Amino acid sequence: MDYQIQVTTAFGLEAVTRREMQALGFSDIQTKDGHLETQGGAREIARLNLWLRTADRVRLVFGRYSATSFTELFDGAYALPWTELLPPDAAFPVDGRSYKSKLFSISDSQAIVKKAIVEKMKEAYKTDWFSESGVVFPLEVSLRNDIATITVDTSGDALHKRGYRKAQGEAPLKENLAAALLLLSYWNPERTLHDPFCGSGTIPIEAAMIGRNMAPGLDREFAAQFFSDDFAKAFAAERKQALSVIDYDRRLFLFGSDIEHRAVLSARDNAANIGLEEDITFFIKDVKELDLLDKYGVCVTNPPYGARLGKEEEAEALIRTFGRKFQSVPSWSVYALSPLERFESCYGKPADRRRKLYNGDLKVDYFQYYGPRPPKDYKY
Repeated sequence: MDYQIQVTTAFGLEAVTRREMQALGFSDIQTKDGHLETQGGAREIARLNLWLRTADRVRLVFGRYSATSFTELFDGAYALPWTELLPPDAAFPVDGRSYKSKLFSISDSQAIVKKAIVEKMKEAYKTDWFSESGVVFPLEVSLRNDIATITVDTSGDALHKRGYRKAQGEAPLKENLAAALLLLSYWNPERTLHDPFCGSGTIPIEAAMIGRNMAPGLDREFAAQFFSDDFAKAFAAERKQALSVIDYDRRLFLFGSDIEHRAVLSARDNAANIGLEEDITFFIKDVKELDLLDKYGVCVTNPPYGARLGKEEEAEALIRTFGRKFQSVPSWSVYALSPLERFESCYGKPADRRRKLYNGDLKVDYFQYYGPRPPKDYKY
């Protein structure tokens, strides 16, 4: 059975996620603000959940219709074939959102959709009470410009939760954003990567997963794998396929350093949790004391600010030190995510490109400084 599939992603990352979907074999993709849509069955839903590095969630679109009144919202939800999805003991919590719609009360909209589903199931299953003690089917009603879209969350926990990060710093970078920073850079697994403010090690660990061709969702569960036998089999088959394509032989040149002893220990533990401790060298070092030996290395980093550092003046002083160090090796390419308005001034050079992104709710910029391409015969 084919479904309409919705893949949500952070604002500004739609093009990156689209390229990931294309690499996974999807061609009919519609791009919208904050999400993409395509079609597929249980195997495709499993593949997207297991492999997408930059997405937030994979949702199944169960219904979409015009709703300018609570009556229309109820009737549209009631008309959907809920018994094809929900068994009698299913738990089906309903979340909600509203944007530029006449039905702006989220709690009321949630209650109306929930009531419509219950009434439909009462009629179909010939009972007046549902225990909701079985498999959880997380639902959402999203109202946007008076169009109601009802979706089923197939991911469960957000996709950035890979399962390896047991310990983290004060202001952790989400795994899917770290992967996006790498995919937006000119780094590839043949090149040296160094994160001089590695914190809990997220950027080097995501790089190791890319370098090993390791699906980011291998070490976790997903809501949809419990929906039915078909979904369970689909996830099992896609996991087996993902395990078979891991590249254990490629040599990687990945480094992470931080001045904080505790951060480096956490980074090492996190890498070990996913079996990548041999692929990344984590060490304690102040950025100003780094030895950047590879001539054509790539730096991808999220320098400390806010909760990780304290005052803005301290953050700016750190960027000045960072800039002096990496401008001393102009053949390196440098990519830095920061909310600092004066980042380029502090770094000492305007970026070749500046891309607006979001780290959670925080508006940030991705500053990109391009070094020269390595010669074709360059040996790493």
